[in-house]
Amino acid sequence: MSISHQLGDPKEVRLPQGNIRYRERGRGTPIVFVHGLLTNGDLWRKVVPLLAREHRCITPDWPLGSHEVPLQSAADLSTPGLAALVADFLAELDLRDVTLVGNDTGGAICQLVVTRHPARIGRLVLTSCDAFETFPPSPFGFLRWLPMIPGAVWLVAQSLRIPLVQRLPIGYGLLVRGKLDDAVARSFVGPAATSAAVRRDLAKVLRGVSPRYTLEAARGFSSFDRPVLLAWARDDRLFPLALARRLAASFPRARLEVIDDCRTFVPEDQPDRLAKLIAAFEAGDAAHISA
Repeated sequence: MSISHQLGDPKEVRLPQGNIRYRERGRGTPIVFVHGLLTNGDLWRKVVPLLAREHRCITPDWPLGSHEVPLQSAADLSTPGLAALVADFLAELDLRDVTLVGNDTGGAICQLVVTRHPARIGRLVLTSCDAFETFPPSPFGFLRWLPMIPGAVWLVAQSLRIPLVQRLPIGYGLLVRGKLDDAVARSFVGPAATSAAVRRDLAKVLRGVSPRYTLEAARGFSSFDRPVLLAWARDDRLFPLALARRLAASFPRARLEVIDDCRTFVPEDQPDRLAKLIAAFEAGDAAHISA
């Protein structure tokens, strides 16, 4: 089955910032997925089919460098701007009681959504992601400075097309156990490598990354009184369990589930386990689910 069919029917919505492509599968309570930097909705391709039996799964390609449709040149792609983009997307589709699921950079964006634009959010799921002072994690701190160096974003985008570079720590090597599927890797690295407008969007995102935003969001966690699930990788090389425990202690209604044998890309390494946790969370089952 192709990636597109796994995620559902392709659609596109027009927002003030530009057009967002997304895929949709299933019926029921909406689940909206938010991927991280230099990935797209394909990150969730193994999870969506398992949840779409009972839920409406909506998987956008957010403008984080692996999107095929560039946004308008004036679009605000700072982290607060991306949180507003997510909120505008939910409003345009008139989604309510949403379960928002974030990974990596997308988890940081979700934290700003629930503290700045919480009206349409019913539940929050954070898999391994940026939080508090960790935004970005130290191995990728150099990314913030790339837009200041002429040609650097282009150079990194081109180098990521090389499979060996993809497996290095400066690529996806710290994020996933083993090797990314070739088709998925191409989908992640192709847009920025081939489109100057996508690289423009990516540079704006990188310039807008700062721990001041995640620290500000953390000060508002106590006011988000809806259920929160932290589905965290035990073997994460970027976001240690201590970060998850701080998050769990900061939300009024949070619980932490630790997932073995995976790294930051939990939906890539452990899709079955993650889908079971989200399904039980949706059903209001607070009991631990054995692997």
